[in-house]
Amino acid sequence: MGETTTNIIMLSDLYQDIIVDHTRSPRNYGKLDCASHHAEGHNPLCGDQLELFLHVNDQGVIEDLSFTGSGCSISTASASLMTEALKGKTLKQAEALFEHFHALLTQENAEASEDLGKLIVFMGVKDYPSRVKCATLAWHTLQAALKRQAGLVSTE
Repeated sequence: MGETTTNIIMLSDLYQDIIVDHTRSPRNYGKLDCASHHAEGHNPLCGDQLELFLHVNDQGVIEDLSFTGSGCSISTASASLMTEALKGKTLKQAEALFEHFHALLTQENAEASEDLGKLIVFMGVKDYPSRVKCATLAWHTLQAALKRQAGLVSTE
């Protein structure tokens, strides 16, 4: 096995470890009592269900966010990593991160960059189109919460 192949395998293992860790011990899991924004999402294909809570201050900064629900490992890990990535971000920064993350999972020529941080672990999901909905459920629910959309967000 060449050095490049070994590096790719090691990176793949690291990515898998991060997803497993965030699935077993999701960060920011639970209802946020002081939420200023809220939305519910559902992925009928996989059965993922998510409720997202955000506290956005008067300056438009996401001070805190959390989620509840149940879903597959990709959905749960994505929600967990999203909450970590967005704490302290402005709404404009959150929108830019959503756009970059979504492009990474849906566009063939999209490139990963440092601004994604640990979210880069989902880069390989685009190779499994049915799993893209799992990885983006939390993000679409975030969009609905920030726009104060009523009703259930669906990936269908």
